[in-house]
Amino acid sequence: MKLVSLVPEIHKFNDFSGFAEEFKVGVGDFILTDESLYKRSIEKLNLKAKFVFRKNYGLGEPSDEMIDAIVSDMDKEGIKRIIGIGGGTILDICKLLALKRERSLDLFEKKVPIVKEKELILIPTTCGTGSEVTNVSIAEIKSKGTKMGLAVPELYADYAVFIPEFVKTLPFKFFVTSSIDALIHAVESYVSPKANYFTQLFSIEAIKLIINGYKEIIKNGEEYRSEIIDDFIVGSNYAGIAFGNAGVGAVHALSYPLGGVYHVPHGEANYQFFTEVFNVYNKIKPEGIIEDLNKILKDVLKCSSNSVYDELNNILDNLLSRRPLKEYGMKKEEIEKFTDSVIEGQKRLLANNYVSLSRDDIKGIYERLY
Repeated sequence: MKLVSLVPEIHKFNDFSGFAEEFKVGVGDFILTDESLYKRSIEKLNLKAKFVFRKNYGLGEPSDEMIDAIVSDMDKEGIKRIIGIGGGTILDICKLLALKRERSLDLFEKKVPIVKEKELILIPTTCGTGSEVTNVSIAEIKSKGTKMGLAVPELYADYAVFIPEFVKTLPFKFFVTSSIDALIHAVESYVSPKANYFTQLFSIEAIKLIINGYKEIIKNGEEYRSEIIDDFIVGSNYAGIAFGNAGVGAVHALSYPLGGVYHVPHGEANYQFFTEVFNVYNKIKPEGIIEDLNKILKDVLKCSSNSVYDELNNILDNLLSRRPLKEYGMKKEEIEKFTDSVIEGQKRLLANNYVSLSRDDIKGIYERLY
C-alpha cells in the first residue's frame, strides 16, 4: 500500500534572477504569470522566454474555455518547458499546459489518454493552494456550471520553487483567503480515510504553522506577516503534500457550486463551509480520528476541547469576516440544486469525508449558512 508521494524537487531562491540563472530560463520556455509581477520583478532581466499574461485570457479562476484558448496559442510557439508563476489559478492551468494537447473537458472527464509532454516548473505567489506539490488541477467547467477536479500523476510538477519576495506583496485579503485554504487542506486531509502517519505529520505541522502565524498577525498587525512569511509558505507546502496524498472532502465539495456559479474565490468559498462541516462531523461521530484533530487544535488554540471550533472561528473572523451565502447572490431555491450538484458531481471529494454525509446533512449545511 502506497503511503506518500513526494514528487517535485523543491528549490528556494531569494529572488527571481537567482532562479533564472540556475534554471537557464530562455528560449523554449513558456511562462504564464501576472503582468504586474512581470513588470515589477522579471522584465528587467530581458529573458528570451515566451511570457504570457493570464489576464489576456479572462479574469477569475481557471475555466475550461480559458485553458483551451491558452493551449491553442501556446502550440504555435515550439515550447519545451512550462513555467507557472502565480497563485492556484495559474499553477493549475500550467499543469494542463504540460500535457499532450486535448480539449480540457475531455481531460477532466478522462475521455482521452493523459500524457505529459513538457517539463513543468511551478512557482507559487500565494500561500494557500499547495498546488506546486500536488497532482490536482481544478477548473470551472462552463457548460456544467460547476468546478471539476483532475487528479493524476501526470500533473505533478518536476520542480517546485519558492521565492518569498513574490508572496510578501500579496494583498492582505488574498493572503488570508489563500492561507485559510491551506489550513483547510491540512485539516480535511488529517481526517481523510486515505490519511496515514506520514500524511498526518505534514497536516499537523501545517496546522501549527498557520494558526500560530495568525495569532502573531492578530497581535502585531497585518504587516507583520512579511516577517513570518516563510512559515506560511512552508505551511502551505506541507498542507499541499498532505492533501495531495490523502485528499480533501466535504468542505471543498460544498464550496464548488458556490464558486462555479457566483465566482467566489476558491479560498473564500471554502472558508464559508469550514467549521460548519466539522461541527456536523463531530455530531455524527465524535469518537475517532477527529478526537485527535480536536486535541491538536485545542493545544494550538489554547482553549477547551469543547470550544475549538468557536475559538477557530474567532481567530479567522478577526482576519476576514464570513458572510451568509445569500450575500454572494445565492438564491434559496438553489439549496436543493447545489445539494444535488455536490452529490452527483463531487463523488471524488466526498469519498474523502471523515464520515459519510447524507443528502439531508448536506442540505442542512447549506440551509444554516444561507
